[in-house]
Parts: sequence; C-alpha cells; structure tokens
Amino acid sequence: MTAARRRGSRLPPTAWDALLPTLLLLNVVTTRAPQELPTDLALTAALALPLVWRRRAPLTVFGAVTAAAFVQLLVDVQLPADIALLVALYTAAAHTGRRGTLVAAAVVEAGALLACLRWASEGAFLTPFVALTAMAVAAAVLGVNVRTSRAFLAALEERAARLEQEQEQQARLAVAEERTRITREMHDIVTHNLSVMVALTDAAVYAQHRAPDKTTTAMLQVSETGRQALTDMRRSLGLLRTDEPDAERHPLPGIAQLETLADQMCTAGLPTRLEVRGGHTHIPATAQLAVYRLVQEALTNALKHTPTGTHATVRIQCSAETVTVDVTDSGPGRPPRAATPSGHGIPGMRERATAYGGRLRAGPLPGGGWGVHTRLLLDSGGAASA
Repeated sequence: MTAARRRGSRLPPTAWDALLPTLLLLNVVTTRAPQELPTDLALTAALALPLVWRRRAPLTVFGAVTAAAFVQLLVDVQLPADIALLVALYTAAAHTGRRGTLVAAAVVEAGALLACLRWASEGAFLTPFVALTAMAVAAAVLGVNVRTSRAFLAALEERAARLEQEQEQQARLAVAEERTRITREMHDIVTHNLSVMVALTDAAVYAQHRAPDKTTTAMLQVSETGRQALTDMRRSLGLLRTDEPDAERHPLPGIAQLETLADQMCTAGLPTRLEVRGGHTHIPATAQLAVYRLVQEALTNALKHTPTGTHATVRIQCSAETVTVDVTDSGPGRPPRAATPSGHGIPGMRERATAYGGRLRAGPLPGGGWGVHTRLLLDSGGAASA
C-alpha cells in the first residue's frame, strides 16, 4: 500500500480528476439498454467530462455541468452522473471566493428543487429535497473548509519564509557587527603598539652612541610592547572561542590599566598625566574597555601627530551613571583624521561613544593643542552593542 500510495502521489492532478468521469462513462456503457445508450452516454459525457478541467477553471466547469444538468432535466433522464454537480460545487467553493460559492450553491439548490418537482413521487417531495439540500450544503462546506485550510497553510508558509529571511538578515547584521568590532579592536591594538614601538626604536637609534644604557632600556621596552600587543590580540580574538584559555587568563583592560598605558606613553616620548576621579569598580567591564580604547586611541594620535616635547593629560570622571573622558595635549592644532574608513581612528572612537549614548568631540582647543571629550551613559543600554 505504501508503494501504491507513492506511485499515486506522482500522478498529475488531471489523472485523478479523470477517474470519476471514466467510472461514470463505464457505468452507463455497462448498465444501459442499447436504445437508451446514445442519449445517456451523451448526457453523462456532458456532465462528467468537464470535471477533468475543474482545477483550472472551476467556475467555467461548474457552468458547463449545470447546463448539462438542465438539458438532462428537460429530456427527463435520471443519471448517476448527477453527482458531477456536487463535485463541481465543491470545486467552486474550494477555489473561488465567498460570492462565487454562494452563487454556485444557490444554483445547485435550485436544481435540486426542480429535480424533486420533476421526479419525486407524489407525496414524497420533502424527503429527497432535504437529502439533496444536505448533500449540496456538505459539498459547499467541505470546499470552503479546504479553501480556508489552504489559505491558512499559505499564510503559515509565508510567515515562516519571512521569519527565515529576517533571521538570515539578523545573522548577517550580527556578523557585520562582529567584524566591525574585531576591526576596531585590531586597529586600536595594532596602531597603538606599533606607534609606541616606532617611537621607542627611533629613540634607541638616536641614543645608541650617546647613551647605550638608554638604548638597551628602549629596546627592552619595544620587546615588552610587542608582547603586550600579542597578548591583547590573543585576548580579543580569544573572546570568539569558548575553548580559548587566554580570554580568561587576561581580563579586558579597563580604567585600572590606564596608569600602565600612561607610563607606556611616557616611555615612548609623550609625557602623560592621568587623573581619575570617583570610584570605577561599579562600571561594567565593557564600558571600562570603551574608556580604555578611547584614551588609547587619543594618546596614540597625539604620539603620532605631535612634535617632541608635547605633553598629554587624561582626565576620567566617574559617577554612578556616567563616565566622562577628556584627553588633551599641548601640541599644535591638527586637522581631524576623519578621512579614514569607518571604524578607524576618530570614527571608531565616535562609534564607541555612541554605543553608550555619548557624543564625541575631537578638535583643536581654543588655547592651543588638541582635545577629545565624551561622556558615556552607563544606563543607556549600550553595553551589548559595545
């Protein structure tokens, strides 16, 4: 039975629709007398054969079957093929709207009334009329149910497809955001550490003949900076893997590590003074990372774009709801480096500030020098996006 069911499911719908007309025609050929066969066969064919195309043109087929039934009524011939009216009514109800269903049901009901008036025996009108009405109502209700179920399934499929598309879009957005985050982290880490290493190397080359001890100290600091860069990169990339132990061994840098950052900048040739006001233990780790990266990027820009002798000042003001970051230097004013791609330099700093509801201001100061200012809102819900 399973094999037969599989083979049957492969047949086209037209083949199934042709099954009933074939059976009705065979019934007429095998049961009718020779003198009645031509008329009965013609009427049966007119009633049953249009059902083969009932799925393609339900209302047209219903009209053809109804016309054949009317002719049958006129010539006063009763046939088993009258069941074609119920099949046509079911098809019209299953494939058309409410108005088409009501019109088709009314036509069939009128035909049932005429048939009972014509062929019902005297005194037995009500019983056959009720039976024919019940069959017509059942066919129409069944067709409406099929149409409703089909529309419901189509709506579910459309909704599932829409949800799948939305999930794919969300996945692509998540991937894009993660790529942006990694790019921003790598830019901050690589740019800062390479700038420090270049400055230290230049200092070592300058002092190699005059002060060999300072050269050795500078080169050791280059080595330490390189190892720190590798650690930072391993830590940032380790967050992508749950089995990466370095992400647990090396916590994210925060406000507590700004002192080490300031010492590193002093060694690289940019004297940096750090002021932290207010407690920062209540600040989330992601917000502290944003503060650290903002200060790191601002100091790195000052190191790269200011002459020797420039001093930098970092002021961090922590409160219960905000963290204010001010980084200034005494170097000459310089044009903002916003021509770099989004996610690098000042645009990357602006993204970090926006993630916490802040607005970044970066530009020359009225009394000379360059300043970066922003205020992060700890209750802005930006921790997730950061």
